[in-house]
Amino acid sequence: MSTTLETARINLRAITEIKAFIARATALMGTTASSFMLQNVHDAVRKVVTEHETLRLSQSVFQAFIRISEQSPAPNAALQSLMARR
Repeated sequence: MSTTLETARINLRAITEIKAFIARATALMGTTASSFMLQNVHDAVRKVVTEHETLRLSQSVFQAFIRISEQSPAPNAALQSLMARR
């Protein structure tokens, strides 16, 4: 089974000092600048997205949420009419 991953180019500009640090770090790690930056950016963006898309609740708030969610009201006339449509 062969999987081909589509790639896309990302261009960026950096000040000379940062570029030199990147070159130094990649040499120490035995990797390429692209691989080094991509892995570190991937870790950073995954963290940002997770922090913004994850809802954290305390145990007491979660239990209250569950209790309220399980207490569904009886359907009103508008909902019954909507559900009767084909």
